[in-house]
Amino acid sequence: MPAAERLDIGGRVVRLSNPAKVLYPETGTTKRDVVDYYAQVADVLMAHAAGRPVTRKRWVDGVGTERKPGAVFFQKQLERGAPDWLETVDIQHSEGVKAYPLVSEPAALVWMANLAALELHVPQWRADAGFGASIDSERQHPDRLVLDLDPGEGADIDDCAEVALWVREVLIDMGLDPMPLTSGSKGIHLYARLDGTLTSRQVSDVAHELARSLEQLHPDRVVSEMRKAKRVGKVMLDWSQNSAAKTTVAPYSLRGRVRPTVAAPRTWEEIEHGHLEQLEYPEVLRRLDRDGDLLAGLDEQLDAPRDAAPARGRATASAGRGKGGTAASAKGGADDPAPASDRLSKYREMRDPERTPEPVPAEAPTPRDESTFVVQEHHARRLHYDFRLEQEGVLVSWAVPKGPPTTAGRNHLAVQTEDHPLEYGSFAGEIPKGEYGAGTVTIWDEGTVELEKWRDDEVIGVLHGRDDGGLGGEPYRFALIRTDADKRQWLLHRMKDQRKGAWSREAQRKAERDGDAGAGAGAGAPESDSKAAEGGKRSSKASKTVGSRATASRASASSGGRRERLRPMLASPGEPRDLDDEREWSLEVKWDGWRVLVEVDHGEVRLLSRSGGDLSGSFPELLEPIASAVRTGQAVLDGEVVVLGMEGASDFGALQARAGLTGREARAAAKRSPVTLLLFDLLEVNGERILDVPLDDRHGRLDALVATSRRVRISRPLRGSLQHVLDVTRERGLEGVIAKRRDSRYRPGARSSDWLKLKHQQMREVVVVGWLEGKGGLAGTVGSLVLARPEGRRLRYIGRVGTGFSGAERDRLRDALRPRRTAPAIDDVPADVRKRIRWVRSAVAEVEHSEETASGALRHPVWRGLRHDKRVSDL
Repeated sequence: MPAAERLDIGGRVVRLSNPAKVLYPETGTTKRDVVDYYAQVADVLMAHAAGRPVTRKRWVDGVGTERKPGAVFFQKQLERGAPDWLETVDIQHSEGVKAYPLVSEPAALVWMANLAALELHVPQWRADAGFGASIDSERQHPDRLVLDLDPGEGADIDDCAEVALWVREVLIDMGLDPMPLTSGSKGIHLYARLDGTLTSRQVSDVAHELARSLEQLHPDRVVSEMRKAKRVGKVMLDWSQNSAAKTTVAPYSLRGRVRPTVAAPRTWEEIEHGHLEQLEYPEVLRRLDRDGDLLAGLDEQLDAPRDAAPARGRATASAGRGKGGTAASAKGGADDPAPASDRLSKYREMRDPERTPEPVPAEAPTPRDESTFVVQEHHARRLHYDFRLEQEGVLVSWAVPKGPPTTAGRNHLAVQTEDHPLEYGSFAGEIPKGEYGAGTVTIWDEGTVELEKWRDDEVIGVLHGRDDGGLGGEPYRFALIRTDADKRQWLLHRMKDQRKGAWSREAQRKAERDGDAGAGAGAGAPESDSKAAEGGKRSSKASKTVGSRATASRASASSGGRRERLRPMLASPGEPRDLDDEREWSLEVKWDGWRVLVEVDHGEVRLLSRSGGDLSGSFPELLEPIASAVRTGQAVLDGEVVVLGMEGASDFGALQARAGLTGREARAAAKRSPVTLLLFDLLEVNGERILDVPLDDRHGRLDALVATSRRVRISRPLRGSLQHVLDVTRERGLEGVIAKRRDSRYRPGARSSDWLKLKHQQMREVVVVGWLEGKGGLAGTVGSLVLARPEGRRLRYIGRVGTGFSGAERDRLRDALRPRRTAPAIDDVPADVRKRIRWVRSAVAEVEHSEETASGALRHPVWRGLRHDKRVSDL
């Protein structure tokens, strides 16, 4: 046995015993490999686990030894002989106090790895009481929410991905920003940052209600109960890990599976595309080098001042908080409020006028007799909207992650931030990287506001924005309602009925034309409503000021500020019956590739992914052909990068092999499997954005603009009826059809029902070779059927089907399929299936499925029935 090693980890000496011991026999991964991995991910793992008591799952003899007594176990309490420098926290349990270790430095991770603690599990709250302190876990407030999406028998990780997208929409509507991980086991974890104001019980209740709601919406796909009998063919949405007493495997932790997989952060683009696999640690390290920490922001304090010390305790910034810093009340701030004479002191503390173009006035604000508003679109780390109302010489400000609600039926989260100077109302431009609120700011709408009520817990008024502004040019009556005690969390609500007697838009325009605000007020409101008339006078005066301010801001944006970067418009899932009148729809191929926005600027080309990542270096063979194809100086186009096969269908597996390659590797891959760019939309030409131009007209301009070539093509609309198009694309092995309304405008970043994706479900005749017994309520009957396809004189395993059966049919199949004592001549059966299978005489059946993998396995098969009229030789 090799001698133990002494490792110097950040100044700590950690003993590594038996470094060559194999902990993952299938891959030969040793304890030294595990220690090296944890040392390399220490910084990012600690960002998400620091301050959280660690429960370790140890495989003392390596994975695969689970049946051996004592070979694998959970360890909570710190063992004797632990180093005295290890930071701990004492947690009160019913049976007494237990000391838990914390991962506050890399040496702690290496020490745990040396003890074969492959999995590290942590709660959703932090022990912020300090070194060696004693706390009651039930009283700690969580700073994040977690949902575990676990596939039941007959479901898989791509089913989890579909459910994750549904969950994401709900969480975003709640003002949260979910982040996905593949769990390293079977499913997907979703995390969302919380502000620490709710108890674990309250968070659990919210998560439970979310799970129940999705179960009601998708009863065939989602289950919220723990009983395994109800999970067959469905995704279990486990909300329970938000309990104070529960833990979840930490992000970047290894898993004790057959292979060294990791709880690995993923992008939403990957989740949406599907074809997911659990990642092993070498791939996680490569991705970390390439992409950085995809969970950055989940556990760090958002928007902290530049010189602030890093937070050691519970994070307090709200999810979706956006640009704001410390919350301020309507009178100047909830925490250490500034004197009424200078409500901008906190704003100035957070900005350096030498480093940011934002206005930073040196003097205290002076109130004026005007009431204005501005809504700014802010592309910082996350897109949000800054909602600002003039009051007492400042702009009282809220960050609204989803922007002002467009209907009265929705409330949007608004997080109050520090007061801003009035000069900020005309600011549009780029806040430099590294500065507070770094990103691009544009004016979404601006104008005057009639304030009806202003209290510490409620603000009501009517906004009159620009004709071309984001509010649509119509009066917008709103209410801001505070929902928490520290005056930071609010709800922004669009009120259903406009205030009786409110000054109409037409009256305001008339008054401004005639130069008589009083006459305008009289035209739009009863004479007795003198308050509304007086508001009209103020509005007219302010409107002219804001108009000149808007002109100045647009000039500033064009001369010094960068325009908002576009994002791809997304299609909603649909069915053929959703197309009400086929004549109103354009039908296009749904390509199985990578979506890109193409920016062309006088010969320079950039390819941007849906998430904004630069893919130009990954596809060098496209840059020159694109520059030559576009017959204008500047343009932004929408398309898909694909690898086209011999039959014209896209080969997603070949494209995946290009992922992450740059430089010499990308150039070599371009020779082996070159890609093609298929363009299907035009968004901008020579600085003119044509997003509001109907789709058919955009298609016409795209045809005129692009000279196609071998590497650059146009994916043109298909001819014929919908049924004909569906039949042809299915026969050619294409993924499906995208249906777009011919008059649809382009909505950047939005998922719209104006675009529908119609995916093919394919029928396949297969050979049933055996069945696996179900679990729980399905014990004693068929849980899933094992499928194969003929290859010469042998069969090849192509997966299992566990959905589409009734209970009675499962019993009938169990009795009808004739048993077979020995295995048939079949290849590629996984070891876990071969151990449990009950072989049967081969029978022909039919299943429905979405597609086939490169190896021929079926994705998402659904049972249709036995084909008694066919024999295996007929296939």
